[in-house]
Amino acid sequence: MSVWPSLLQFALALALLLAAARFFTSAAQRIGLAFGMSPFVVGVFIIAIGTSLPELVASLLSVQSGASEIVPGNVLGANAANLLLNMGLVSALASGGRIVLGEEYLFIDLHFLMGAMLAVATTMADGRIVAVEGALLLLAYALYMTYLVVEGRTPSAEAEHADAMSPVPRRASSLARDAGILIVGGVLIYVGGDMTVNALQQLSTALGISAAVASVTILSIGTSLPELVVSVSAARAGQASMAVGNVLGSCVFNALAVAGAAGLASGTAGVVVTDTLRFFALPFVCASALLFYLLTQDKRISRWEGMLFLILFLLFMAKIGGLA
Repeated sequence: MSVWPSLLQFALALALLLAAARFFTSAAQRIGLAFGMSPFVVGVFIIAIGTSLPELVASLLSVQSGASEIVPGNVLGANAANLLLNMGLVSALASGGRIVLGEEYLFIDLHFLMGAMLAVATTMADGRIVAVEGALLLLAYALYMTYLVVEGRTPSAEAEHADAMSPVPRRASSLARDAGILIVGGVLIYVGGDMTVNALQQLSTALGISAAVASVTILSIGTSLPELVVSVSAARAGQASMAVGNVLGSCVFNALAVAGAAGLASGTAGVVVTDTLRFFALPFVCASALLFYLLTQDKRISRWEGMLFLILFLLFMAKIGGLA
């Protein structure tokens, strides 16, 4: 089977999924602001979750199609891409050389990042995420969101989110249009996600690799593009602290909500975690989270640390892809 047709099909399906998620999230953001939700709450709930919709939809549909091994690959690969690739690019290239972490909610995210990785590693350790474990992961994510709103909603955090969002007029015509975009976007997310999962399976067959490895490498990088765009845009606008918050929030969402929802949806069969993921990808991503946590204890991420993140990501991709 030729690789290029499968690769083109995957790229088109992923582009549809990402575009639909972007329109869906933008419409949801405007509706939330129009109904009086604070910029902080909109940023924490709508934007943070919206940028991770591709991972969530792809994971749920992979369970539905009987290819649940895609889920842990997508979760681990996306978190590696967020922590190493996205943060490496933001700190090394987009932020002007150094990111200063001054907001308390970022350190809430840091602590929950470690807790989320511990939780998801525990569920994956035996090679399967079952429904009970999925429910507990979702409960942990609900706890995280509640804690973030209660402890992280400071005046400076509110102001930073407000600066990043433009005011939304409360016109009935605008709300109706955004509601229509929300519905159409939701339908296209499902269609794009289904096409992406099917195309990924065909592409992995054409490349001669497992669907799990393809999800760690190809799918995870693709579905992490929204977080990369949001983070780089925030860093270039002088809001590097928010960029880090977006990345950490996405990592926690992947580990708890994506893995949890897929585990719960899998029923008695459970989500399969292959040996390659259990014995290499999982320890590597957990170690990367720990490294990120330790390097940010001085409340700064330097350009040199960003370059280290990028090298580690390239090493991970080469190793998991069988190139090294």
